[in-house]
Amino acid sequence: MEHGGGGSWGVEVPSPEKSSQLYIRDYPHRSVAIVSNSHALIFSHTSSHDLTSQGNGSSHHLPQVQPHRSRTSGTETPVSKCMAEFAPLSKNTLSDYRSLIPRPIFGTLGLISVDGDVFLSVVTHATRVATIRPGETVEKISSVAFFCLNSDRWDDVVSIDNLDPDLSDASSVYGPAGYGQNLSRREITVEHPCHDLRKLLSNGSFYYSTDFDVTNRLQDRSVNSAAFDIDNFDDSFLWNSFMISPLVQFRSRLIPHEREALDSSRILTSAIRGFCRTIAIPQISAPLKTTSTGLPSYLTVISRLSCRRAGTRFNSRGIDDDGNVANFVETETTYWSPRGTLFSFSQVRGSVPLFWEQAADLLPGKQNISITRSPEGTQPAFNKHFQDLEHAYGAVHVVNLLSEEKPGEAQLSKLYHNAVRHSPLSQVGQNQSQDHALLRETHYDFHAETRGAAGYESARNIRRYIENSTEGFAYYLAEETDDVADDNRSLTTINGAPRMVVLLQQEGVFRTNCLDCLDRTNLIQTLISSMAMESFLGQRGEYATSDFWMRHSTLWADNGDALSKIYAGTGALKSSYTRTGKMSLAGAVADMRKSMQRLYHNNFTDAAKQTTIDRLLGADMRKSMQRLYHNNFTDAAKQTTIDRLLGRLVGQTPMHIYDPISDFVTAEMSKRSAEFSSTQDINMWVGTFNLNGRTQGIDHDLSSWLCPKELGPVQPEIVAVGFQEIVDLSPQQIMNSDPTRKRLWEKAVKRTLNSHFEKAGGERYVLLRSGQLVGAALCIFVKASSLSSIKNVEGSVKKTGMSGMAGNKGAVAIRFDYASTPICFVTAHLAAGFSNYDERNRDYATIHDGLRFQRNRGIDDHDTVIWLGDFNYRIGLGPEAARSLVKKKDLATLYENDQLNLQMVAGLSFPFYSEARITFLPTYKFDLGTDDYDTSEKARIPAWTDRILRKGQNLRQLCYNSAPLRFSDHRPVYATFQCTVNIVDESHREQISQELYLRRKQEVGDPSTSLDTEDEDDEDLIGYDAVEPGLPPASSDRQKWWLDNKQPARAGVKPPPPGADGQSMVLNPNRPANPFGVTTEPDWVTVSRSRVSSFSTNLSTSPYEHVNTPPDLLTSTAPSARRALPPPFDPSTLPAPPPRTSCASATAATVIGSFGPLSAFATVTWKGSTTRGKKAVTPELNVTDGKPVIYEEWAWYSER
Repeated sequence: MEHGGGGSWGVEVPSPEKSSQLYIRDYPHRSVAIVSNSHALIFSHTSSHDLTSQGNGSSHHLPQVQPHRSRTSGTETPVSKCMAEFAPLSKNTLSDYRSLIPRPIFGTLGLISVDGDVFLSVVTHATRVATIRPGETVEKISSVAFFCLNSDRWDDVVSIDNLDPDLSDASSVYGPAGYGQNLSRREITVEHPCHDLRKLLSNGSFYYSTDFDVTNRLQDRSVNSAAFDIDNFDDSFLWNSFMISPLVQFRSRLIPHEREALDSSRILTSAIRGFCRTIAIPQISAPLKTTSTGLPSYLTVISRLSCRRAGTRFNSRGIDDDGNVANFVETETTYWSPRGTLFSFSQVRGSVPLFWEQAADLLPGKQNISITRSPEGTQPAFNKHFQDLEHAYGAVHVVNLLSEEKPGEAQLSKLYHNAVRHSPLSQVGQNQSQDHALLRETHYDFHAETRGAAGYESARNIRRYIENSTEGFAYYLAEETDDVADDNRSLTTINGAPRMVVLLQQEGVFRTNCLDCLDRTNLIQTLISSMAMESFLGQRGEYATSDFWMRHSTLWADNGDALSKIYAGTGALKSSYTRTGKMSLAGAVADMRKSMQRLYHNNFTDAAKQTTIDRLLGADMRKSMQRLYHNNFTDAAKQTTIDRLLGRLVGQTPMHIYDPISDFVTAEMSKRSAEFSSTQDINMWVGTFNLNGRTQGIDHDLSSWLCPKELGPVQPEIVAVGFQEIVDLSPQQIMNSDPTRKRLWEKAVKRTLNSHFEKAGGERYVLLRSGQLVGAALCIFVKASSLSSIKNVEGSVKKTGMSGMAGNKGAVAIRFDYASTPICFVTAHLAAGFSNYDERNRDYATIHDGLRFQRNRGIDDHDTVIWLGDFNYRIGLGPEAARSLVKKKDLATLYENDQLNLQMVAGLSFPFYSEARITFLPTYKFDLGTDDYDTSEKARIPAWTDRILRKGQNLRQLCYNSAPLRFSDHRPVYATFQCTVNIVDESHREQISQELYLRRKQEVGDPSTSLDTEDEDDEDLIGYDAVEPGLPPASSDRQKWWLDNKQPARAGVKPPPPGADGQSMVLNPNRPANPFGVTTEPDWVTVSRSRVSSFSTNLSTSPYEHVNTPPDLLTSTAPSARRALPPPFDPSTLPAPPPRTSCASATAATVIGSFGPLSAFATVTWKGSTTRGKKAVTPELNVTDGKPVIYEEWAWYSER
């Protein structure tokens, strides 16, 4: 850092004490070790039988724990499992290891499984960018690397790009023993599985610190302790939480002194995303004058981007059901003075906390805003968001910068204001002014206010609207104390720094937003930061020079650029004014260029296309189109990479660090799940109606459809309504979705539901979410009392008509979690035409395979799935035959010729779905206003085009019928269901888990790693129980059920007795591994008893590598606790065996193995007993003819 000149941090790598080395062992099992000055953290797989060959190298596949099963698709995702060992360094710890890379690393970001392989992520390059105060530094991640733990397949697959400065000189980094030897001479033919993750983590937007808790602001951590305690990190800002969580759990199981050693080794790393930079203020420009120490002051801006709802600009908007908003950033301005003063002021920004979406578009101004949930359905999540803010920061002052002239922004502002008005935090008591509310709002139309000649300078007028809150919120202030001890020594902290006391705390926060929370927001936040700093200085009678304010503005302009690049792909607009305080012509031109860049980023993809564009348009034009490019073509891929980093993809599970006690707890929790989980039955009404583009029915009584007599007194918790042809499918309508009709039908449905059930003393319904695809619409209504049980509401559409580019055919889907049960509704309008059933089958496949929710979740990734809509399958009969059967009400014959029925039976459409028995007449096609089927010239054949299908073992269908509404050429169809949902008491579950862990830990003793004790098999810690009474427990490596009680499974070789001189005999460590080879080395050597313990330690360098040392020769201060093995199998305790039985008379006998042909059946002699209904392989065979054969039988014994 430039102390005298007052510049920012230069290129400075972290200090050596913050670095580690990376080592690898190839045989007998692949292991990777991170080595600090005193300890090693070793990762390895656990068993040798998983060793397989792959190519010219070896691949050691890790054992798998219980796989993760996709809820309804049935596919399994294996959960990777590895072993971690933390041990102090000794001469033998790394005896079999070699250096993996010659340069140091700066900690690990954690473990991640990609395509079945497990990778360790480490920071390979970092630059110091900030010092909050002495002893608290922040580094920016410049490069990371991923090393595979279980396979050498990817050892030489390293991308030659600008992510790693060392790759420019392969000879200096990749030496003969390096990772990726002679890489510069090799042609890279495959891409590393973690390439996208590496590219993301190395893009300069991630920061970490090994000195202090970088995820929390100054006010939320101890002022006198810079303890690196990962347990207190804020997960909402910890971007590597998914990868580091297995190691955090491993750390939590270490004994205290080992945990302290791991923390002091600085191996575990916490990463935030956003911005961090310190500018040194020279003494001459510092606002707080100090004595002539010559030390600069530190002015820092640090922004922490939340990972709760992370994503790119058009992929992440609005709020979710947990109250998390997109682009939520906490920005903290800190100032440290050498005179011992520490100042901090925090503010937040975030997307408008409503349920809204915005699609990217190639044309500027065409990114239309779509509101995806009703105000009533939004309010619970809105309230939770601000309750969380109030809990974390105190009172909240909303600064809304949206335009009142742009329709989309005006609509958002109106809904935002309405939600604020209904929030409990905005309510005040009687005779109290609005100043007493915990939630206040200021709507400041930034564009309108800065339109005059003064330009952005007019933005300063916002001060009069927020200055009262600025004064009321105050700021955080701490100062060094001049207290002295009894011996007149100054009181200091543990690390020798002067002790500080907190004088003032910030008691509220500004929450600023525009549409993207980028340009306008950053400018206003700069003003708010300066107001807080002015208040701080004013109360001390100090003032800041223009040079100080210029540095302050520079920091905030850099902050705006960094956050804008993360979210939108380019630097912030208006940064010229933020830096200089004035808007020049050059700044206006730069803003125009950046506007075109954003447009570019919103819309082109891959490197080859970008190179072509570069050559075609030139570099300047390319930069002008970058935002258009990113937001429309690359953002989706970036979103997937972000979701993978955060562990949010469907089926993605964190690494499992092997721990026998935790495995025991998991097994016990599965057995005791009934103690903390329960089930509840809810009722659902589902209906579909093809409206034929009619609006006359909006004012009709819809109760015969929405509130049928089959419901009786039951009020469904969920009402799902699907519409087709809600508008006329004209060429003009096909290219656009007009929500006007949908809103009218939503009101009509809601009016009917509330009118009916309120008369019966029921609850009101609220619109949870709706979606539309031109003519198809899906609306989900829920009882008001059920809102608290619903979260993660998402919507998606999939077009199939006109080659998928427009919306005359397709599907609309909405999914959500009711308690712990995921539910999905899909309304679809498939291809029309009597003989187009193949096209309809393809439409189904297109929707099923292509419709995706967030985190790559598909339709089948739900416990409950219901399809409803106009599927357009017809009845394969002639007009006269079909009409005759309809007149006779011969529904069975009609259904036998139903195309959907035939396609489902053949497995060509809707596999694994079910449909209730149809008891109503075909629903298409009628003359309007009558019950007569089509009498026009086309005379369409009557058909059941409108259907409802279900999938899910927790569903029970109660009814299936049509309703007599005659204003369309279709009849509406409805069904009622009873759905069983799972409810988990999370707090009780956690309590049981903790109790089990503590109890098991006491039973088995200390499971922590020790290099001085004999290894114990994990099976002995977990234990086995008999699966059925009368059967022996499963065998382990140490115990076999057919051996005598407590006899070891391995042969115990006793050494010769000790001599009279006290010398003991131990196995010779120098003897060859091959016992059949010729050698002159003796089997036993003598050693004094005092050396036995250390000698045996040398035989086993790892507690996971067993050396069969006689236990009577080992000395230990505390013998390890062994599990008392269950009693062996005793045949004498079993019931009398049944008489000899011929296999020919055994009804369930099946041949499962044979040693040759048989001329007659074998006779089985029963040995032992088997439980009723259990399969058993007979342990003894009595063959009467032919060669021996093994039979598998369903055996039973008679009850007495």
